[in-house]
Amino acid sequence: MAWRIADYIERGEIDNRIKDRVTGQIWLFGQKEPVKLELTGNPYRDLAGQYLRFLNPNPKALPEHLHGFAKEQTGVVGDITAARRVKILDIPDDEFEHYYINKIKMPYHWGNCLYLEWHSVRNGRVVIEATDYVLEVEPEATWQMSEAEEVKQQEANGRAMSNFMDQLVQAANEAAVTEGEDEAPQSEAEAAADAEAARMDLLMDRVTARLEREKDLEPDAFERILNEERERMRRERGEPEPEPLTPEEEAEREKWIEEINAAAESALNEPSDHEEDRDHPLVEFTQEFGIRIDQATEENRWLEENASEEHPLNALKYGIWFASAKLAGALNHRKDEWPPDELNAGDTLVRLKKARSYLRDAERGLESAEGEKLADPSWFPPIRQELKSISRSVDQFIDEVRFILRDPDDIR
Repeated sequence: MAWRIADYIERGEIDNRIKDRVTGQIWLFGQKEPVKLELTGNPYRDLAGQYLRFLNPNPKALPEHLHGFAKEQTGVVGDITAARRVKILDIPDDEFEHYYINKIKMPYHWGNCLYLEWHSVRNGRVVIEATDYVLEVEPEATWQMSEAEEVKQQEANGRAMSNFMDQLVQAANEAAVTEGEDEAPQSEAEAAADAEAARMDLLMDRVTARLEREKDLEPDAFERILNEERERMRRERGEPEPEPLTPEEEAEREKWIEEINAAAESALNEPSDHEEDRDHPLVEFTQEFGIRIDQATEENRWLEENASEEHPLNALKYGIWFASAKLAGALNHRKDEWPPDELNAGDTLVRLKKARSYLRDAERGLESAEGEKLADPSWFPPIRQELKSISRSVDQFIDEVRFILRDPDDIR
């Protein structure tokens, strides 16, 4: 998930006058000290070698959750351009809901969008996307980028991003081991599963970014972009091209796809309320817990209208919802096959650890909400107790799967 901070920026500047380096400063609304950028890479051709200033004519009040946004953003350049063509709606913001609910075609025009993206050590992916900023570019560029160089630069940024994310994963694992953190891999199999999960996270970040910026997408756009980004990542990492399937493997693959499609069609056409089709009890409990929190915040009007995703009560709610989705992927199809076999244990462990991470996000949201007095004080203690109960259950499942994946040398 990206940090999207465009609405809360007062002004900023981006400097690429030194090749392969992007520096800058960004002033968030109400903050005296600017956020400082120190990034590796170059923007697209329109900003290559340039010094850009930008001003937000209508900055919004900085929400509490952004007060912890790192003041030093060190990392690598993603996509940086002021010439991205996007659709801009020709209706006031307060009329959007009316158009949407009544399915009225929304008028728009094409315009340029400022798009600044980077990946930082402290915050991961950060995106500034705005069509109403006032832009000022220095008239003379210190160096020029050709179209061919731009293509190569985009590939280089991709490689740098992949390497950067790999280094972050390795550093996080090493730090976790040093500090005794329970997220640290405890076997080679777990480390391999974590590395593959990080790779998939980066892949999906790229796919999401392209889906966000490419307009008028065809029905199969997701699959096309996923395949293109997967191939791009393979090239960046210098991995060999996959071996073509043999006729026997191709036939087996087609058979497997047919079986999956048949099973999916059967499940859709023949809904069942059999016990084996129910969610895992922990999944059911977590889902119901999230629903109760959502109902409480809505009925008591503890969340202001249009509250951001990072609002503490939303962080609590979304953390639980996301955790329930990861738990469903880890547990629902293994109720009668627990613990999982070694072949499936790595994937299960990754999902469980993701669920635990989301639960910790929910805990931080709960702490912030209580500290800021965003709900009735009597509501917090039982919510905290239930959240801890779910976390303890997840910890137990993680321990059981780790036992399956333990290194041979640890087996006595």
